[in-house]
Amino acid sequence: MISRSNLLPLLVTLLLLGMASMLAWMQIAPTLQLASTAPDYAIRWMVLVYSTLPRMATALLCGAALSLSGALFQQVLRNPLASPTTLGISAGANLALVLTMLFFPALLGVGRDLAALVGSSAAAGLVFLLGARRGFSPFSLVMAGLVVSLWCGGLAAILTLLNERYLVSLYIWGAGSLSQQSWDTSISLALKLLVIGTMAALIIRPLGLIELGEAGAASVGLKPARLRFIAVTLAVMLAAFVTSAVGVIGFIGLVAPTLARLAGARRPAALLAWSTVIGASLLFFADSALMNLAGAWSDMLPTGAVTAVFGSPLLLAMLPRLKIRNRIIEQPRLAGSGLMSPRWGLWFAGLSCLVILIGAIFIGRATNGDWTIVSPDLWQSILPLRWPRLVAAFASGAMLAAAGTILQRLTGNEMASPEVLGISAGATLGITIAVFFVAVPSLAGQLGYAAIGALSVLALIFLLAARSGLAPERVLLAGIALSAMADAVVGILGATGDPRTVFLMRWMSGSTYNVNQEIAVTVSGLAILLVAASLLLRRWLDLLPLGQRPAGSLGVPTRTARLALLLLAGLLSAAATLSVGPLTFVGLMAPHLAREFGARRATSQLVVGSLAGGGLMVMADWIGRTLLFPYEVPAGLVSALIGAPFLIILMRRKA
Repeated sequence: MISRSNLLPLLVTLLLLGMASMLAWMQIAPTLQLASTAPDYAIRWMVLVYSTLPRMATALLCGAALSLSGALFQQVLRNPLASPTTLGISAGANLALVLTMLFFPALLGVGRDLAALVGSSAAAGLVFLLGARRGFSPFSLVMAGLVVSLWCGGLAAILTLLNERYLVSLYIWGAGSLSQQSWDTSISLALKLLVIGTMAALIIRPLGLIELGEAGAASVGLKPARLRFIAVTLAVMLAAFVTSAVGVIGFIGLVAPTLARLAGARRPAALLAWSTVIGASLLFFADSALMNLAGAWSDMLPTGAVTAVFGSPLLLAMLPRLKIRNRIIEQPRLAGSGLMSPRWGLWFAGLSCLVILIGAIFIGRATNGDWTIVSPDLWQSILPLRWPRLVAAFASGAMLAAAGTILQRLTGNEMASPEVLGISAGATLGITIAVFFVAVPSLAGQLGYAAIGALSVLALIFLLAARSGLAPERVLLAGIALSAMADAVVGILGATGDPRTVFLMRWMSGSTYNVNQEIAVTVSGLAILLVAASLLLRRWLDLLPLGQRPAGSLGVPTRTARLALLLLAGLLSAAATLSVGPLTFVGLMAPHLAREFGARRATSQLVVGSLAGGGLMVMADWIGRTLLFPYEVPAGLVSALIGAPFLIILMRRKA
């Protein structure tokens, strides 16, 4: 007898499995028919037995493993946003495998799983080291996970760019490819999933007791720290083994437990079981649809990206019904104590930017690789090459900082930024469409396409989260889903092997190498106009964090103000991505640095944050230009790499 609480999850699973089975049969049926009619069916039969069927089995197993991993994370951490992706686990495994593939390829045969485990364990260790200082609060864990994910992703992207001969294969594998040539992967995954699944079943009852809280669980003899360690270890192993086998397919680990919870699964046993079968069904359906739609191209298209295209709308459609018991941020802490007074903070930020700009202009590398200061007789030949990119980097960093400040004050959410909410990913999607479907878009055309993409993502996020009063957890979940969908579309186009992929990868990484005077003047002009517009709206930014009713009682037209500020944040993000790409971290970190410099009011935070963001981007451009001379590392990636440690130190100091 099926209980009412299990009826809806069962219907969801049967619906997904039914659609997937129908699509899978469309792949299998032609070969089975040829078996009795055509004498030369043997080749197709071999493809079916050793490629198609193993791929289907791998899809089921990977979906089950990732969703079980996500369910374990969410249950033991009491965090609805926890998953192998949001906690940086998959990114750590991916980075470790990229390092092994490029520098120790001989280890891939015997040490692939070990490399993935080391990478994912290191990422998990860093995330939980930061989270432990705040009692494993949902906010601190997701914040740390996003920092680690961005850092690992940035370093992996740098390694990929420096090894362009492997670009397409790394692109496809990194986005999750289920293509198979034997049953080895399926059998190996099945054995690992059986062992880890059995171990997970043994801790189901203690997982139920953890709902009582730390003190309540301890009062009945449970040791929460030990249980947390065991559950997290199992979840990390599942994610690492999947990443080792097929690459990064991270969205399943977030959406499957969410769907199970929305369908009515509440108890740990039901949540883990239904998450596992729903995740397996979802990935099986996505991959079966890919094989039918793409045909011969299915081996070249990353299933992980396609899964995000299918899963994101599903999660967004269910988002209004999602009931989150544990809020991500119980009380916003946007006004920190700071290290200094606002006046000294402004002077410190300004002088730091001046020193960074002067150093970036005059200090560099000679042709033989030695460090040198540009002599006066070379100013006329060197400075015209350097100042445009430095001006563009500073202006872009300032715009991202302003956008992050607006979003954080508007939502009361320390995690809000163009990078985290998917706004930069939307701008990237707009540029990608322009590159692939418009011959050679002009600078104005690129800005237009980027603005359309960024504003579309931003509008969707706040439409979906408006009913909850822009609750931080719903804003974050919508941003993660839309960002995954935008990145997936870009990944699918990039995995086609089109020569424009190299240009797209370089643009996404934030290279200022091709910035000329026209681009520098345009970007700096946009920065002046848009940051000035932000300062004109400073009263709204000061009052809106008080809440809709208090702000309205003080004369703020709340709806108009929110719409105008969201529009401004989207334009700032779109304009910045033109020269530094979407992966920068500046929009997340600069507002935090501004608060550390004592900037609490909107005006001071915008000014100090813009200076900090601009200085950080200029420093990143200089480091990328000189560190690996004669090779050049894009400024956007460098800013992510140097920004993550700063933000980690900041989080540890605040804990």
